[in-house]
Amino acid sequence: MLKPGVRNLIAVGSGKGGVGKTTVAVNLAIALAKLGNKTGLLDADVYGPNVPLMMGINQTPMANGERIQPLQSFGVKLMSMGFLNPGDKPLVWRGPMLHSVIQQFLRGVDWGELDYLVIDLPPGTGDVQLTLIQTAPITGAIVVTTPSAVSLEDARKAIHMFAQVKVEILGIVENMSYLLVPGTTQKIDVFGSGAGRLTATSMGVNFLGEIALDPEVRIGGDTGKPVASRDGDPRGETFLELARAVVGRLDAIGPQTGPRIEISE
Repeated sequence: MLKPGVRNLIAVGSGKGGVGKTTVAVNLAIALAKLGNKTGLLDADVYGPNVPLMMGINQTPMANGERIQPLQSFGVKLMSMGFLNPGDKPLVWRGPMLHSVIQQFLRGVDWGELDYLVIDLPPGTGDVQLTLIQTAPITGAIVVTTPSAVSLEDARKAIHMFAQVKVEILGIVENMSYLLVPGTTQKIDVFGSGAGRLTATSMGVNFLGEIALDPEVRIGGDTGKPVASRDGDPRGETFLELARAVVGRLDAIGPQTGPRIEISE
């Protein structure tokens, strides 16, 4: 017997590393859960799985029969290679092994019924991205960038990749957009100003929002206490606004005509 599983798969990608993609994915997932949605987070960055550290959980998942039971933190169901291969031991895998683990994470994990499954992709446009797109009906993709010219050049490549394989672009998120002067509302442009919004406009995709370069966001990730989990913190409100913008984009796209992931009982 089959029952409905995951309603929306949201891929979070970037053209290059170092732009805070996982930070955005983690805080977005928590924000979606805080808005009352059943939410999961799949860490598909198998070579650099940082979700366990950022979500403050380091356990080994249990199995129920042949199905892996996801862990949970801040109201979000989680799966990561970091739970299965803890520590600093590297994975030296080729393409077919990556394909297998992505399949296992999608269909071998007992996700249950979810409104949103956020998928944190590795940077770039390689095997994991193509495997995921070929394996699952992605509802839409978010591309994370910084305002720097180098980051935006790679972000455009990521957008072109998703468009080429017919994945809807939910929009661009500009991370590390500005630095607030302590105690004021004055913004300092560290890597440039407004370039993410201009890129979105020039490429005909939505701009989902700006996220400040804030030490507290970094500290939250390093200590396993993401800012989106903090009630009343304006930094967390930024990610709640992002979550609302993402939900709005999904509502605008409308129901998907392709198959959903089904969970076997």
